[in-house]
Amino acid sequence: MAAFPWMERLAVCSWSLQPTSAEDLFQKLSATGILRVSIALDPIRENAGGGWSEFKTRCARHGVTCVSGMMTAIGEDYSTLESIRRTGGVVPDEHWEGNWRNFQANADLAASLGLKFVMFHAGFLPHEPTDPNFAKLLDRLAKIADLFAARGIAIGLETGQETADTLAAFLRALHRPNVGINFDPANMILYDKGDPIAALRTLGPWLRQCHLKDAIRTRVPGTWGEEVVLGTGQVDWRAFFGVLRDLNFTGDLCIEREAGARRVEDIRAARAFLENLPL
Repeated sequence: MAAFPWMERLAVCSWSLQPTSAEDLFQKLSATGILRVSIALDPIRENAGGGWSEFKTRCARHGVTCVSGMMTAIGEDYSTLESIRRTGGVVPDEHWEGNWRNFQANADLAASLGLKFVMFHAGFLPHEPTDPNFAKLLDRLAKIADLFAARGIAIGLETGQETADTLAAFLRALHRPNVGINFDPANMILYDKGDPIAALRTLGPWLRQCHLKDAIRTRVPGTWGEEVVLGTGQVDWRAFFGVLRDLNFTGDLCIEREAGARRVEDIRAARAFLENLPL
């Protein structure tokens, strides 16, 4: 059995650990055994207490490496598939000006942290170019892409809210070299948007980073699937890493856990599963 060849590229999504402060994040990272992190930028940008100031210096002190950043849009409601369709990403006009201000500040913050990749949910992308939202989202995402490109930063759109073919068509139309994807196989299952392995092959040309998360598909169309501990769901992990090998993928693999009350333990279990995965 070959050892998992990507151990040195594992990271943890900071928001998965639900940190109450920067120090709490460092302690929980240490408990997972992984000192590489994909960092949520908004708590640092807002700096509403919790010791997030001078974060780069604090990371160095704790031996923590920031591999990428994540930012969120205003007013996102994940309670149902319909609510996130209405509120997700940069689609809602009512929040665009506020999102644009936040994204500008996040771009400066990411640059100050030395990050080269920042991901976010764009929102549900239209299937057809004739959809009025298609041109609007092309314009908004081009503006965001250029904002980050000016600072030498690539951006990644999170997968799952549309099929792989729809996302690929949109990325071709957007045509920005610094725009790629953060591929999350579980999201393809949670949103019921197709087979994650086939989607990974389709989106391979744009692949910059992966989230490692697992899920079980819903039996009731139009409702959420269930997120589960990595290795206990329906993602075919051997096939997943086989495709990454075929793609010569060199990016980071960030363990994400967004459900349950035992996040540190679940991330440790994910790491153990990967260490023992026969490839």
